Amino acid sequence: MKQLSFKNRIASNYIIITALLIFVVFFAIFSIVRYSVHVRVNNEIKSEVTKHLKEIEVIENCVLLIREEQWKTKQLNKVEVSPAFIQFVDELGALVEKSPNLKQKKLAFDKNRTANELFDTKLETISVRQIQVPLYQGTKIIGYLIVAMSLEDSVMVLNNLFTVMLIAYPLILVVLFLIARFFAGRSIKPISSIIDTANFITKDNLKSRIPLPQNKDELHLLSNTINNLLDRIENAVVREKQFASDASHELRTPLAVIKGTLEVLVRKERKPEEYKEKIEFCISEVNRLNHLVDELLLLARFENQRQNIKLEKVNLNSLITDVISRNAQAIKEQKVNCQIEFSEEVTVQTDNYLFSIIVTNLLTNAIKYSNKGSNVIVKLYYSEGKAQCDIIDFGIGIPKEDINMIFNQFYRSNSTNHPEIKGTGLGLSIVKRLCDLLEIDVKLESEENVGTKATISFTK
Repeated sequence: MKQLSFKNRIASNYIIITALLIFVVFFAIFSIVRYSVHVRVNNEIKSEVTKHLKEIEVIENCVLLIREEQWKTKQLNKVEVSPAFIQFVDELGALVEKSPNLKQKKLAFDKNRTANELFDTKLETISVRQIQVPLYQGTKIIGYLIVAMSLEDSVMVLNNLFTVMLIAYPLILVVLFLIARFFAGRSIKPISSIIDTANFITKDNLKSRIPLPQNKDELHLLSNTINNLLDRIENAVVREKQFASDASHELRTPLAVIKGTLEVLVRKERKPEEYKEKIEFCISEVNRLNHLVDELLLLARFENQRQNIKLEKVNLNSLITDVISRNAQAIKEQKVNCQIEFSEEVTVQTDNYLFSIIVTNLLTNAIKYSNKGSNVIVKLYYSEGKAQCDIIDFGIGIPKEDINMIFNQFYRSNSTNHPEIKGTGLGLSIVKRLCDLLEIDVKLESEENVGTKATISFTK
């Protein structure tokens, strides 16, 4: 079965609800009209009963009409849209008298009916509404006054009303469906713009955006949300291209150095010491390349992948002590004094492995950029309900204009001024990425030629 379009589904749902509503309204109108017709007929019948009861008298168990000839003439000359049929019967139902408009017809007496009950019956082929009023002499019933009125006109009115409604009902629904379909098409016009824009966008063309509707409704919100999504995708693609470009450049550099060194090495015979020196240099470049690849893989592995996080209770005092121990050789080579200031035991819920990478990268940066013989201070404490860790060095510092870019991939501040300090420019980028992943705040404060302070904050 072919599925309806979105526009037709909106119109169909609207029509289904409208059809139910119109049905209820039509049913209510028909019921009210029918009730009104019956009430009118009932009131007229009761009025006739009251009037004719005044025109009779009971003498010696007989029902007599007061001025009978005058009554018959009056009934004969009566011209009404719905004339009343009058009939008198005795207690057994035998005819005593009837109005001239009955002619040869006779109202049926139903002895099983309750006195003064209004009910529908037939006068030969004519539908009538009838009442049987008992006539008393003392407490004894001596006869009945039967009053009936034709329902033919009422039935005709109700039938005509029903026919009109029956014909109008589908016509109204068809017209409403066409109107609803037209307005639904106009309402979802922005969706067509979304489809056209989405078909036009490719990875090489991410500049197009969906025109925002004038009315600030749900479609405006949808269009704006998709535009924001396209902005994020475009930024991600730009970052990916930049990352791929920077990564390829950084990978080519050590490879070019190794290749150049080996080419120079094989041009002529050299002393064993020279071979050893160049080979050791190539090994250091290979180690640098290996470290760069590890950092690139680490970035790729934990790119917004919260499912890889393993949360557990981590004692930061022990973790930081272990990180410092693992970097003891670097501390010794840089000739810095690493001071630990722990005010109390600090335990947090985090990923032990990822947080150790954060501390390692910040600590190695602090050691690497410290001046010879200076101090590196590691503080651990609670502040305003937050566990905090400060790593402070007294080294070359970072210029103020570079602070906002220091977390960018492959960015190194004043690297040309300090060629002796090796690095890939990925350490702080990894720190920022992992802190975002673990929902940890990281902040750098630095002053050139004074030092740098890195602060990591947890919510307790």
